[in-house]
Amino acid sequence: MAAIAAALGHFLLNPAHAPSTTASPRSPSTAPSSARAPLPPPLHRELRGGPGTADGAVPDGATVLDDGIPAVANLDADLLAALRRAAREAAREGVGFAVNSGWRSPEYQDQLLRKAIARYGSEAEAARWVATAKTSPHVSGDAVDIGPADATEWLSEHGAAYGLCQTYRNEPWHYELRTEAIGGGCPRMYADPTQDPRMRP
Repeated sequence: MAAIAAALGHFLLNPAHAPSTTASPRSPSTAPSSARAPLPPPLHRELRGGPGTADGAVPDGATVLDDGIPAVANLDADLLAALRRAAREAAREGVGFAVNSGWRSPEYQDQLLRKAIARYGSEAEAARWVATAKTSPHVSGDAVDIGPADATEWLSEHGAAYGLCQTYRNEPWHYELRTEAIGGGCPRMYADPTQDPRMRP
């Protein structure tokens, strides 16, 4: 049993399709055809030289099994348990889950938002991609960004069985726990975070 667990852990910690340095979960190839513009690379990857792991920065190769990484360890316990159940099943099909972002400190979230405003030129456009520290489900530990593309494809097909649902149509990597989805399927996605009532002050 221990040998099986060790082998599974090794696979999940070293996914066969780890994210490359040039590709990102926001690649246009994974974006819906209705997207208004090519999706940008994740801001959290650009900031890895700034905030440390204590703020929620995620080292390359992180998985849902990495309890020593605050971005994973500080996720809501039920969300993390569901992710690990799904990851074990996906691993049997040769799919590995990488955690690109999970829990974030308010300071880290604020920095992401400032970077987004600088990138997109306005708070309104930045809000389509990055929430405030007061509203972000990442700060509360209720959201996780999963990669690579085959993992998000697997979750889009099987995630509801674990209560894992894509929240925003423009973010195919962003998953939250919706326990009601286990029996009734995931709720309708918002086009982007600006359509989510939780994001409104």
